[in-house]
Amino acid sequence: MKVIKDRETLDGWLEECNRQGDEVGFIPTMGALHAGHLSLVAEAQKSCSKTIVSIFVNPTQFGPGEDFAQYPRTFTEDRAKLEEVGCDAVFLPSTETVYPPGGQTFIRVEPLASQLCGASRPGHFQGVATVVSILLNLVRPRRAYFGVKDYQQFTLIKQMVRDLAMAVEVVGVAIVREQDGLALSSRNSYLTAVEREQATALYRALTAAKTLYQDGESDSKILEDSARQVLLAAGIEKIDYVEVRHSETLVKEWSGQTPVMLIAAKVGKTRLIDNMLLNQETAINEGNG
Repeated sequence: MKVIKDRETLDGWLEECNRQGDEVGFIPTMGALHAGHLSLVAEAQKSCSKTIVSIFVNPTQFGPGEDFAQYPRTFTEDRAKLEEVGCDAVFLPSTETVYPPGGQTFIRVEPLASQLCGASRPGHFQGVATVVSILLNLVRPRRAYFGVKDYQQFTLIKQMVRDLAMAVEVVGVAIVREQDGLALSSRNSYLTAVEREQATALYRALTAAKTLYQDGESDSKILEDSARQVLLAAGIEKIDYVEVRHSETLVKEWSGQTPVMLIAAKVGKTRLIDNMLLNQETAINEGNG
C-alpha cells in the first residue's frame, strides 16, 4: 500500500492510475478506523480497480471546546487495517497540504448546514463541505464513498456535488452496528462501560419509532416523542434533537415520502448521532461489517 503525504506524490499516483485505465474509489476519513470505515473500502473495491483512503483530522469542522485535540489519532493501527483489506493507497496530508497559507475560500451549503447538527455546531458543516471539496479536487476519484451514519453530512455532500457539477459519484454505505445495535463510531472509545450500555438506547429509540410508523403512525411529534422517551428512560437527558425528516432533502415536511429519524444526544460527555429510515425492515448489522 502506497503512503502519500503531499500533492505532488498524489498527482504521480493518480497519473499512473490513469495510464493503466484504473477507476479510483475514494474514502475520506479522519482516521481511528473501525469496521464501518472498512466497509466503505470493501464497497469501493466492488466497482473500482484502485482504492485510496485519506486520513485527515480536519480542524475547520471542530468548534471551540470540541474534541479536536483529543480526537484519536491511530495511524499505525489504521495503516495495518488498510493493508489487511487490500487498500491501494492512503493519503495522509498535513494541514498545510490541505489548506495552503493564504487560502480565502470556504463553501457553505445553506440552509441545510444550519439545521439539526448545524444548529448546535455552527460552522461545522462549512468545514466539512470545504475539506471534502478540496479532497475531491485533489484525488479526482470516479466515486467517493461515505457512511450514512452521519446522514446530514451525506445529504449535504450530495447537494454540494450536485450544485457544483463535480464529476464524482457520491455513494452512501449503510451503517455498521455492534450486535446490540450501537452504531460504530470513532467516538465510542470515549464511553465508559456504563455509558456504552446507555448508548444502545439510541438504536432502541429509533426502532421504537420505526415500529410505530410501520403500525400506521404518521405524526412526526408522536414518533419523535416515542423515541425521546426511550432515551430519557435510559438516563440520556442531554438530547440535542430527535427529528423525523424527508430522507432526500431533510425538510420537515415528508408526508407521502420516505421518512428518516435522526438523533443527536450526549452520553456522558460524548456526543453521539444515529439515524434510521422508518420504512425499511430493521436489521442490526445494516452494513457490511
